[in-house]
Amino acid sequence: MPIDPRIIARKLKQARELQSFSISAVSEATGIAAERLVLVEAGESPATGDEVLILANYYRHDFRDFLDDNRPAPFEKTDILYRRHGDAFTAEDRRAIQEFLYLCEIEAALEALLAIPKQSFSFSPSGTFFKAHGEPAARALRSRLGYATNEIPRDVFADFRRISVHIFRRRLVNSDISGLYIEHPIAGHCVLVNYDEDLYRQRFSASHEAAHAIFDSSEAVMVTFRRGSSKYDANDLREIRANRFASCYLMPPDQLPRLPQWTPDQVIEWAQRLRVSTTALSIALREAGIIDEATAATFRSVRVPSTEKIDPEAPENLTDRQRGRRIALLERGFSDHFVGLCFDAHQQGKISAGRLSEALLADHVELREISVLYGRSLQDGA
Repeated sequence: MPIDPRIIARKLKQARELQSFSISAVSEATGIAAERLVLVEAGESPATGDEVLILANYYRHDFRDFLDDNRPAPFEKTDILYRRHGDAFTAEDRRAIQEFLYLCEIEAALEALLAIPKQSFSFSPSGTFFKAHGEPAARALRSRLGYATNEIPRDVFADFRRISVHIFRRRLVNSDISGLYIEHPIAGHCVLVNYDEDLYRQRFSASHEAAHAIFDSSEAVMVTFRRGSSKYDANDLREIRANRFASCYLMPPDQLPRLPQWTPDQVIEWAQRLRVSTTALSIALREAGIIDEATAATFRSVRVPSTEKIDPEAPENLTDRQRGRRIALLERGFSDHFVGLCFDAHQQGKISAGRLSEALLADHVELREISVLYGRSLQDGA
């Protein structure tokens, strides 16, 4: 079937506009003349194969997104996202979200190539009381993943990856956004957690967005704003349900300690054990009827020291330079899981060195640096 240049033109323009790029910025970054880009987007001159490849790489898309009108692509979902919440996303955040979706698609392909096992999980809520859906769903998932009733989830990001949720942590400019969920037409459930938050809040945000994957995939996109921000809606039933799920997943109500007399020091101690914020713990204790609202309000004012919240993917045993580089990569979305998949696929001969560079958004020099940082080797000739 011949390729319709009008389809390519429309999609190239859409990709640029969804990321708020100007013609001049794209021209400067790609080396394609601005006048040429205008003609291509207008459908007045067909894009060459090289131009499609260059622009697809710059826009963080699979080149097939532009050539095949029957191939599902995330244009529609990001369009919905920005029509609903466009003013919440800077140009930098739109770029970050596109890179996140690109990595989700790559991750799904790599997991399929490497035959990474997944566990099925679905939950059908009963009744219309949304908040009541969260606890049984959390209990069912904990059971499905083999947790003992009193066991504390250590790596919630790995937990949700086991049920086919692609989770990436990425720093966003808008710190009012704690996370978002997108149902990707190829990758499936995709969750972005704002790396601007501390580790304990990231764990809760990941669990919250996983709840949207479980309950709200029909919505296509969901954005979660931090409590207290101007866009936070305390009456949104879907957000209430997701919060309840996250709380019960991380802190099962029947396993919360019932101490004779709770003190601020004990709240800090238990928040550290559970790896949750004191705010999340105080709300959970109040919901379980263990403390009253006045006590919960007092406990929300105390904090676990930030020095205690060490990201396991940027451990303290690294040198300062190594740790700084790891954090910089994490801020761009590169989890240990994703980097490991990339190098495993390369070392097993399933992807080339060129594809490895594309997956890690790195040039040849950067690829070498990443391989050394993660203690991974490159195939001869890479």
